[in-house]
Amino acid sequence: MSEPDNSGFDPDEDYGVAVAKPEQKKPPLYRVIMLNDDYTPMEFVIHVLELFFNMNQEKATQTMLTVHTKGAAVCGFYPKDIAETKAEHVVEYAKENQHPLMCQVDTVED
Repeated sequence: MSEPDNSGFDPDEDYGVAVAKPEQKKPPLYRVIMLNDDYTPMEFVIHVLELFFNMNQEKATQTMLTVHTKGAAVCGFYPKDIAETKAEHVVEYAKENQHPLMCQVDTVED
């Protein structure tokens, strides 16, 4: 019996096999919606938008006016965990300051 001819074969060398990088999908986004109420002062709403959603005063004021006139406004788009955490922090902070301000988290439709 003859030995197989392995001349020139190096098992550590690449032979055209491409290693595919795993595809990572971006997580779905959720929107944080602030809801209007008749008791929370406008200044507090602006403060919350600046503090939790990193809005400048102008953007926070515009968003507050949308909440006030339309009953709700989107504060931002985030992955689910972040959106839920932001909404919880806003509600908790509002309660600590004796305000009934509420936020909800909703899915973003494509």
